[in-house]
Amino acid sequence: MVSMADNTHPLLHGLNDQQRAAVTTSVGPALVLAGPGSGKTRVLTHRIAWMLAEMHVSPWQILAVTFTNKAAREMNHRLGTMLGDASARAMMLGTFHAACARILRREAMRLGLSPDFLIFDTDDQLTVMKQVVADMGLDDKRYRPHALLNAISSAKNELILPADYPVRTYFDEIVARAYAQYQQTLRKNDGLDFDDLLMEAARMFQTDPEAVHQYRDRFQHILVDEFQDTNIAQYVILKQLAADHRSLYVVADEDQSIYSWRGADYRNILRLRQDFPELVEFLLEENYRSTQVILDGAQAIIAQNADRTPKHLFTEKKGGQPLTLHEAYDEQEEADFVAKETLRLLRSGHTHGDIAVMYRTNAQSRALEESFIRHNIPYRLIGATRFYSRKEIKDVLGFVRLAHNPDDDVSFMRVVNVPPRGIGSRTLTNVATEAQRLGSSLYRALLSLLECKSSAGRAERALSAFATMVAQWIALRQEVSVAGLIDRVLADTDYEMFIRDGSDQGESRWENVLALRAVVAEEPDVSLTDFLTDVALVADVDELSEEVDAVTLLTLHSAKGLEYPVVFLTGLEEGLLPHSRSMESPVEVAEERRLLYVGMTRAEQRLYLTYAFRRSWRGFRDSEPSLPSRFLEDLPDSVLKQPRNQRRQATKSSWATPSWRAPSRKTEAPTRPELQYRTGQRVMHAFYGEGMVLESELEGRQEMVTVLFGNGIGVKKLLSSMAPMELLPQH
Repeated sequence: MVSMADNTHPLLHGLNDQQRAAVTTSVGPALVLAGPGSGKTRVLTHRIAWMLAEMHVSPWQILAVTFTNKAAREMNHRLGTMLGDASARAMMLGTFHAACARILRREAMRLGLSPDFLIFDTDDQLTVMKQVVADMGLDDKRYRPHALLNAISSAKNELILPADYPVRTYFDEIVARAYAQYQQTLRKNDGLDFDDLLMEAARMFQTDPEAVHQYRDRFQHILVDEFQDTNIAQYVILKQLAADHRSLYVVADEDQSIYSWRGADYRNILRLRQDFPELVEFLLEENYRSTQVILDGAQAIIAQNADRTPKHLFTEKKGGQPLTLHEAYDEQEEADFVAKETLRLLRSGHTHGDIAVMYRTNAQSRALEESFIRHNIPYRLIGATRFYSRKEIKDVLGFVRLAHNPDDDVSFMRVVNVPPRGIGSRTLTNVATEAQRLGSSLYRALLSLLECKSSAGRAERALSAFATMVAQWIALRQEVSVAGLIDRVLADTDYEMFIRDGSDQGESRWENVLALRAVVAEEPDVSLTDFLTDVALVADVDELSEEVDAVTLLTLHSAKGLEYPVVFLTGLEEGLLPHSRSMESPVEVAEERRLLYVGMTRAEQRLYLTYAFRRSWRGFRDSEPSLPSRFLEDLPDSVLKQPRNQRRQATKSSWATPSWRAPSRKTEAPTRPELQYRTGQRVMHAFYGEGMVLESELEGRQEMVTVLFGNGIGVKKLLSSMAPMELLPQH
């Protein structure tokens, strides 16, 4: 074993003391708590290389899991460079979902599935749930398919089956019934959704001793990136696989846990410490991304959270540009400030690609986009329609998915009349009725109907032609590449003629189809099953092109894992960050604080923080008064471009009082009643509950108080004499 101080080994070159200690630790459970920008990917890749070179571990025995395909590709590329492509390919390295998909395809018979089972993406899931809601006779306005899917996803993340779904309310009963029917539909289509990939793997390892021992023997060493983002199902998988050999190496940061809304539970770090008491821990605190000023500001914010491991982030980039804190009148002025400052940065030598603008909700992008268009600034919007979600791409993939698995009813319904071939709703109803009678898929029912037909009308001829095409594709799929299959599909369906209608949009759609064809052609040896799996598992962030020179607009949740020389964080106001939905829960407010911390630590050189005095939001056209985010109060003056006390003096306003509110005239002061409430105070109303004072002013001799209440109540204007409120202790 090489000592921590020995930096002569080639695999330890360029590592700091903390990183070397983490890379060379002995086999056993280990937790690496890695601050942002501390080189965690470097540590993970060097740890794997160290295990292969110095611990004589076989690459076949390694399972390394990440949370994005982008991170997996980066690790695979680095390991290929360090060890050679053969060793990198021998280990199982990919996202949790991809790893589970590979395992479940091998073990499909244990689950009653075929090895070619489909993976239903988010669009497919919504299609299925809409049909479930219709079949149950429910009002989709009252029982929204998205809401039902979210509830089902949460249950799967906690390994709760339909029969065990807890029913406490009538809505819970609806969810339980919809969950059961949704699962039946997936199985009928020989499919799993994203959450099933994790849940089925976890349940298999919990209930099938033969399977779990087989994979414990296979994966003697497990490494995990972004462990704080794991959910219960993922933790169970890791715990089951590592139960014997105990070689579980995880990299995490509680301060960057921002995905609880999709099941992530940072408390898995506490569970890890309890279940693996021999765990050794390492801190990575040296930051290679940001200046010290940015780090100091971010640390001042996150230090207010409890239940975290204190870290002291430091960097060799001493000093740096102070943080710019900008107060705008409304969202339009805020957007114009960002645009004008962007132009100034471009003139000073930055490129468009150096700059990112981040916000809490997608709706905030509208004003920014309008301002960037006015100022002729190119931008790319992350979170718009994904490439693989575009209609033309879904159509082509629908044809290909039918060739892969003809029992896929979702794809059948999508493409059976695309391009239009005269198959109406009555004809499809007949096919669906036959499928219900046979207990089969729509394609099998179609074949049955065609066999029984003695005469052929227009609809029957169209159905027969469609069935013949699908049968030919099924026969062809084993003989040609995926690109060859797509070529045949496009030719058989005349899809080019269908979408190239002479318009610019038509040309753009066809270019997207050609782009899909080009992507497939780059990997001529990829199997159809692997191609469809990769498409289903691709994430928004994986589609970012590094070559586009444009300002990036994205939500804070999308910013995880990214970095930019210049970052604007906009909309830092109460109700936005922290979001109004989180204000009633200290746990959720703590996650909102972590979200801000993640955004701040994306910045390398310059960081701008902006908020507005008034903002149009919640669907209202008229703007409403806003308060600066409570998190901003934790920023020390030492990191700000203009210290807060000088700023107050310059604007003649307090921190919580917007600078546009005119001071009272001195001649009126002696005669006007004293205000009982001040901006920022927490109050309790007998009917509306707890709220925060946004504004208090006199109307005549009456005090009018504007209060933001939680629980979806929103902003109310109240006369203090008619609606007295109790002042609550301030945070």
